[in-house]
Formats: sequence, structure tokens, C-alpha cells
Amino acid sequence: MQIQTGIYKGQKLLRASNRAIRPCSSRVKKSLFDTLAFRLDFEGIAVLDLFAGFGSLGFEALSLGAQRVCFVDQNVDSLRSLKATTEKLGVGSCVRIVKQDVLRFIRSEKGAYSLVFCDPPYSWPDYPALVSSVFEHGLVASHGMMLMEHSAEHDLTGIEQYAFHKDYGMTRVTFFMLEEQP
Repeated sequence: MQIQTGIYKGQKLLRASNRAIRPCSSRVKKSLFDTLAFRLDFEGIAVLDLFAGFGSLGFEALSLGAQRVCFVDQNVDSLRSLKATTEKLGVGSCVRIVKQDVLRFIRSEKGAYSLVFCDPPYSWPDYPALVSSVFEHGLVASHGMMLMEHSAEHDLTGIEQYAFHKDYGMTRVTFFMLEEQP
């Protein structure tokens, strides 16, 4: 698993061999960032990576010019890998690693992010409530986007901020957008 584009292209992400952590596949990641490139300027943005795992999406955004990335996870192997990759890339001043339950983080975080990645376990009990919580707590900045990776059997088209989705076999990535409020 490595960074595919930007200033850290080719750098390997450090990771533990933990089958409980499901990283985004290279094919899905490339497609996501190709899609985002037409909708978002990464230069100087703030990125939130919920259920960060090994940080594949957040580090890719940082490589493309994001100013800062906040990784949230509570798995010890994930946290260790995130810290190791941060040190390897020398990006400690741009990275915040939070060891916390994601729902607790969402309720307590005060910042807004231009891009939010959310990759909960496929067994997550309530995807719509998770999406709503992120938006209700103001974590997505005006004109910001949230992407959620989940099983293709879940249909999230009824959520107010739904924009579109892309399917990759049994995986679906749903894009949500927050339009500027009048």
C-alpha cells in the first residue's frame, strides 16, 4: 500500500498485519481521487479521516496539497501505523492523530473540514445516522464533501446531502456535499 500521487508519490504506508483493518483498495483509491480532482482543489484544505485505518486516504490528500489531516481511529495497530507513517514522511506539523471512538469525536470536534473520509466497518449498524451526525455537528465546511465507503448493498440516496455514488464490485463509495447555506 503506497501513496499514488503528489509529492509523496511512491512512499509506502507503514502498516501492521491486522485483518480487522480493511484498507481502501488501490483501484478504488485511484478512482476516488480522480473523481475528487475535478471537484476539489486540495491545496491548503483541511481533511478529516474517520475510521482512518492505516491512513491511505488522508495521506494521499496530504500528498496532493492538503494543509492538514486529522486521523481518527481507536485501533492500536492503526494508531501505531499512522504515527510511523507520519514520522517517516516528516509531516508531524500537518497531522493530528486522535485515539477516540468516532461517534464521541464527532460530538466533541469543533472544526470544519473541506473533505471528510469515512470508512466504517461494513457491519456498522446505522450508516444514515453516522452521515447525519457528521453534518449536524458541522464537521463538513461550506461547499465541502464527505465520502463514505460501505457495502454496495446499502442505499444512501435518501440522505439530504447525497450527491452521487460509485460502485466497485461489492464496494460502494457515496459522495455527500454541503452546499453553502443562504
